Amino acid sequence: MSDTPVDTSKRTWLIASGCAGAAGGVAVAVPFVSSFQPSEKARAAGAAVEVDISALQPGEKLTVEWRGKPVWILKRTPQQLESLAQTESQLADPNSDRKTYPTPEYAKNQHRSIKPEVFVGVGICTHLGCSPGDKFQTGPQPSLPDDWHGGFLCACHGSTFDVAGRVFKNKPAPDNLEVPPHMYLSDTLLLIGEDKKA
Repeated sequence: MSDTPVDTSKRTWLIASGCAGAAGGVAVAVPFVSSFQPSEKARAAGAAVEVDISALQPGEKLTVEWRGKPVWILKRTPQQLESLAQTESQLADPNSDRKTYPTPEYAKNQHRSIKPEVFVGVGICTHLGCSPGDKFQTGPQPSLPDDWHGGFLCACHGSTFDVAGRVFKNKPAPDNLEVPPHMYLSDTLLLIGEDKKA
């Protein structure tokens, strides 16, 4: 043991400054650590979206946003459903076999949907990311073939898609429109962004 007397004022100063330093370190660390968590906007961007389609009538389309993308919900008419079989020979990928935008198994059918009358697809052209326009009227029209059965036209470079989002042959778009993961919570309530496997 030392015979030197303890300087209590120095001890108090060291304890106080050590505590203040620790408190300052915590004050700096909390915002720094919390910055690693995704923001509310980022969390919302990836969240599934519930959509009530009870008011959607045959021939009408509703657009919602999911992950910053426009998602189309089209309630097809019986005539539009019939047209899907009539255009298969003109399509680049009628069975949705291409893998760039994999089609969920429950939508790997002629109508590319869970319920035949309701199509759910991402409204972004697979060529350069434009948003195709609705061309539901049948028959000859500018930029469309004379035997047009209805669907979507990307006016940027002329890619055409049927009412199931399947691209026609010899068009700039290399793939069908993407079908996002989705499921029905009830007959009229859709959940976009999740399905039973998620």
